Amino acid sequence: MRPHRAPAATRTVVSAVAALILLSGCGTAGGLKSAGDAPSAVEPKGLWPELPPASSAPYDYGEGETAKIPGIKVTGGDVRRLDPVTVAQAGLKAKTDRDSGLDELPDSTVRQIEGCRTAPDDCPVLPPYYRDLTGDGRDELVLGIRMPDQQLAVRVYMPDGGGLTRIMSTYDAVISVELAGRDLIMRAPSVIPGYEYRTAWSWDDRQRAMLPTRDEILRTPEHRKAPRPKRTPTGSATGTPTPTPSTDAPSGSGTPSDSAAGTR
Repeated sequence: MRPHRAPAATRTVVSAVAALILLSGCGTAGGLKSAGDAPSAVEPKGLWPELPPASSAPYDYGEGETAKIPGIKVTGGDVRRLDPVTVAQAGLKAKTDRDSGLDELPDSTVRQIEGCRTAPDDCPVLPPYYRDLTGDGRDELVLGIRMPDQQLAVRVYMPDGGGLTRIMSTYDAVISVELAGRDLIMRAPSVIPGYEYRTAWSWDDRQRAMLPTRDEILRTPEHRKAPRPKRTPTGSATGTPTPTPSTDAPSGSGTPSDSAAGTR
């Protein structure tokens, strides 16, 4: 929502009054003092201007890739009425608008999704979350699918003309997945000790898809650093020390606060 701006005439009067107050306060105790000259703005310096610009992307990360989910009807645009397993199974047959290859799931995961009804304990589809990520006043459906090697596929579905469209699909070995406002934020480990990757996915009206709008490498917050193991004193009668529970469990491992069973 845009901030409210006062009419031009009102802003002029307010500015004049503010100027009189500042002038009347000059020279009195506690008056405003100059902090010195502001630093000059430095124009960006382009490097190697003779190089020709790239005409195509060297890699395809799957960003902006969308897909209509076949056989799914969204009554009243309410994705909370959908069964997440049914959506995940229907998504296996979806055709993307372009083929990056990143939308594919491992064969073992595909078999587990197909067998969710008969073997629910092995079903890799996690409890869903709901949030209006596009700003149209309707919730999107956010699904997580467990994959081998502790990786997680994250997919976002938007109600679209009575049907369902997947507007985001990615996977990573995540530390956590978060919903912050209209952003979906994924944190993943870095090869540098004490650092992690943070990628924020946001809705883009022009592409009509979720795009990775911010990709950063940051220091790991202190509260998520692994605790140091406690040393057991020699000859202690207490035996093996009690292990400290890990604090690196991905978001979504508990009851979803934005799911149908929770509150928004």
